[in-house]
Amino acid sequence: MDGEESRRLMQYVSGLKAGLPVLFGFVPVGIAYAVLASQAGFSPLETMLMSMTVFAGASQIMAVGMYAQGAGIAAIAITTFILNLRHLIMSTCVMNRMKGTPAPLRILASFFVTDESFAIFTTLEEKRCTIWFYLGMVTLTWSSWQLGGLIGIIASGILPAIVTASFGIALYAMFISLLMPNLRGNARLALLVVMTACMNTALSSFMDSSWALIASTLACAFLGVFFVDTGDE
Repeated sequence: MDGEESRRLMQYVSGLKAGLPVLFGFVPVGIAYAVLASQAGFSPLETMLMSMTVFAGASQIMAVGMYAQGAGIAAIAITTFILNLRHLIMSTCVMNRMKGTPAPLRILASFFVTDESFAIFTTLEEKRCTIWFYLGMVTLTWSSWQLGGLIGIIASGILPAIVTASFGIALYAMFISLLMPNLRGNARLALLVVMTACMNTALSSFMDSSWALIASTLACAFLGVFFVDTGDE
């Protein structure tokens, strides 16, 4: 092994170590996702394929929840697209830190961007932001998500029904965890969240709930552009 290969291996291992804390968050949520997918009628193969090819916890939980409620494919696709719009910004920030990395490797890396890998990578010292560090980190994050899904598939077949039914709370817990860090000290954003919830409830009374969610999200996001400052302290 020459010096360059040794350096890359060290960076990869360093990335693996940096991803260790994510393991303890991804596995439990991956279990919850797989249990919910099983309850929605997904086969074990379908459940794992979704995790392997989508790799987006909040979107996967949202998608299986909507599917279980009878939502159509178009509504599910639009909702998950809106939910994942933040990845356009996160991926851009991550790619900008990988100076000198060939385009094919950047494209590969972009698939693995999550909130957690984004947070870790963009807070590193610039000199540590290499593609090999990143690939080491996301090897662990992606693998831990698959591990959680596998455990969930097994658990859904042996846990009592009352226990697996309780995993439905995972959807709400996931979105609360995404919202709360941004709501603290930001009254305008909190008001926007309340407005979105109220509009969704009102629209759901005379249209399909999945389309009500999409309409309320888009409408309130548009309103939020004019009065929400996410930098408020």
